[in-house]
Amino acid sequence: MPPIPISVVEADVEGSRCGDQTCVEEGIYGEGGILGDIEEHRIFRSKKELMTCLSITSMREKFQYKVFKSKPSFVVVRCVHTSCSWRVRAKKLVESQYWMVTKYEKKHTCPTNFKPIRRRHATSWVVGECVKRRLINPGRVYKPRDVMDDMKRKFGVDISYSVAWRGRECAYDNLRLGTPEQSYKLLPGYLHMLMDTNPGSFQYLFIAFAASIHGFSYCRPVISIDATHLKGKYRGVLFTAVCHDANQQIFPLAFGVGDSENDAAWTWFLGRVK
Repeated sequence: MPPIPISVVEADVEGSRCGDQTCVEEGIYGEGGILGDIEEHRIFRSKKELMTCLSITSMREKFQYKVFKSKPSFVVVRCVHTSCSWRVRAKKLVESQYWMVTKYEKKHTCPTNFKPIRRRHATSWVVGECVKRRLINPGRVYKPRDVMDDMKRKFGVDISYSVAWRGRECAYDNLRLGTPEQSYKLLPGYLHMLMDTNPGSFQYLFIAFAASIHGFSYCRPVISIDATHLKGKYRGVLFTAVCHDANQQIFPLAFGVGDSENDAAWTWFLGRVK
């Protein structure tokens, strides 16, 4: 396998070159030197990253492309206009998941009155890649309408509310390194390891760490309970029971998750706390 050139895409490098100097600060991922530039001999980590880069380039430069040939080992894309000379050819490196651009005809020869539909490449995944840096701050409120405004302002592309919503969810999944479904799949293994390392910690998915149970005897004999609504995909309510220790600090006792804050859920939780 040939050595990987230093031009490998580094999507997380701070201060990467950008055609619009405000793109990194404003959080428009891929606008410029991070994913938005196509160059000969440039390396991409995967075919998906290459195609995302092509979509961002087409939106920024206001044209539309089509996949002319696509094989497991190479791909060729052309401008959607049949007489245009713009094209990109890339191949998969041997014994690697990396892809390299081997040929790039940058000049467009489309008629001046040709107006392609640029929003075709604004898929939910591409939109998510474009805006995911805006979601790094967990305290920031970023609504689908904001996604629509950003895509219109930066690329001149009108996207629907549903595409903006799905794009934001794709960005969240990317930043979380997994979907809510994948996170829930890890729960049985977590509970199994918890039982092995901390016997007596929980029952019926009601979580009470053994250390909390033993530590309660040294706390004030007053338990405070509360519940908060979960904001994830599956909603629900998180129940908590806490008390004060000898240092006047909050001491967590137990946690529980219910479908909603109602009498049945509270009865179930308090029955476990008892």
